[in-house]
Amino acid sequence: MEMYFRAVEQPWNRLVGKHNMSEKINEIAYCGLYCAECPSHSGVLADLARDLRKELRTYRYDKVSQALAEISFFKDFKNYETCYRVLGLLVKMRCGHVCREGGGNPMCSIRKCCEKKGISGCWECNEFDACEKFTFLQKAHGDAMKKNISKIKRKGIDEFLAGQKYWYVKPKEENKERNR
Repeated sequence: MEMYFRAVEQPWNRLVGKHNMSEKINEIAYCGLYCAECPSHSGVLADLARDLRKELRTYRYDKVSQALAEISFFKDFKNYETCYRVLGLLVKMRCGHVCREGGGNPMCSIRKCCEKKGISGCWECNEFDACEKFTFLQKAHGDAMKKNISKIKRKGIDEFLAGQKYWYVKPKEENKERNR
């Protein structure tokens, strides 16, 4: 595979000279996830949660939910305050920077490993299939990172950016269990 990445300061800058898509390239996280499609980076969920909280306040839904909770069909409205707090947490889940610019988890072991090895991403590492560092992302993303990395290895950065990028893929173990 042709090495796209060759820079002194940051490994991902190696792509910039070869592509006119440098901003998109910068949005590929070390783990293979595509930051531009992350709801925390785009802010889409934070905006929706903010707007919903505003509407709920406008209609005094805290009071409405109390009345509804007394009706057996709507008994789950007793959890309204918890729901409202979760919406508040979603409002705060806004990531202003992509992974390569310091966004995401500052303690990410994948980022630290790639930086230590001087590689642009896990697609440049021959050990990524057996790597244990993906474990913390699997609950939220399944095997999406490995699927994206495999695609980058097979088809290259340009085709990855032009095609489908995965945010969640069922883990292979989960598929095997369902087929039993």
